[in-house]
Amino acid sequence: MGSKDNAMSNSSALVLSLLLLLLLLLHEAEGCDMFTGRWVKDASYPLYDVSTCPFIRREFSCKRNGRPDLDYSTFRWQPQSCKLARFNGVEFLERNKGKKIMFVGDSLSLNQWQSLTCMLHSSVPNSSYTLTTQGSISTFTFKEYGLELKLDRNVYLVDIVREKIGRVLKLDSINDGKNWLGMDTLIFNTWHWWGRRGPSQPWDWIQLGTNVTKDMNRVAAFEIALGTWGKWVDTVVDTKKTKVFFQGISPSHYKGVLWGEPAAKSCLGQKEPLLGTNYPGGLPAEVGVLKRALGKISKPVTLLDITMLSLLRKDGHPSVYGLGGQSSGGDCSHWCLSGVPDTWNEIVYNYMVV
Repeated sequence: MGSKDNAMSNSSALVLSLLLLLLLLLHEAEGCDMFTGRWVKDASYPLYDVSTCPFIRREFSCKRNGRPDLDYSTFRWQPQSCKLARFNGVEFLERNKGKKIMFVGDSLSLNQWQSLTCMLHSSVPNSSYTLTTQGSISTFTFKEYGLELKLDRNVYLVDIVREKIGRVLKLDSINDGKNWLGMDTLIFNTWHWWGRRGPSQPWDWIQLGTNVTKDMNRVAAFEIALGTWGKWVDTVVDTKKTKVFFQGISPSHYKGVLWGEPAAKSCLGQKEPLLGTNYPGGLPAEVGVLKRALGKISKPVTLLDITMLSLLRKDGHPSVYGLGGQSSGGDCSHWCLSGVPDTWNEIVYNYMVV
């Protein structure tokens, strides 16, 4: 009887230990903060060879444009309290068969969309695809899987309408929302164009209700537009059928004083990330504006809170190895591919597939 009792006791202890481990794993999965952590060198990165993706645009093709240092592509994001599941392109394609995923936003959305198309194509290089553009919408289709990855270039989310007085930015109108219907996943983004002035500003007047003015505080306008978009989500989107993400604020690196190098006036020559968990210059104010706006939305919207992890990557931009080349002032807003946007998409993968 003693040996039987011992066996039962050992068996019960094993079951209890397994249950505790399972509960711990479940707790970690539920409570994992994927956005607080550090960058670590990993010999298994990058996730793909960008040369396998001829469709990557020139402005993101740093290696093809002659960037000599390639360490920027060999860092992996490591959250403090958990570990991200490694991106599995075949698994992503299988789980999203016949579905439509759309990115909506500016050139940072283009950056992330191109990253995901290459991550997936490099996983199934012999699987045929099509790439088409109609109006503002580009569609990358994996024919074997019936998966459509779409991009709608809409930099403000709210409408710009041509009227007799000129181009009017309407802060309380989203007629373009009709382009976003019928998607299984929507990933939105806006911010970088809100500060534009002069020739690159694509509107002449700004309107809220019946009030039309030449200009207003841009951060205030950004918040009003986010509120309009949030109301659109609440009234139009069936979040039982459509997952909604917001990309978060992708930062630029033009002021070295913010990362502890006062002499640096851009990201030119930066070859490694900041290796801590915090950015000396802190988060930009627009992050708080975005979070406040998202907090007013009733339906579930997942924030891809990528600002801090991207702030740490002063080395990840094209600089003079982007569209403008050596004659330009350097692009410290967009990101090299392979590179930082791949991590944004690994986080999306952890939300959607894992």
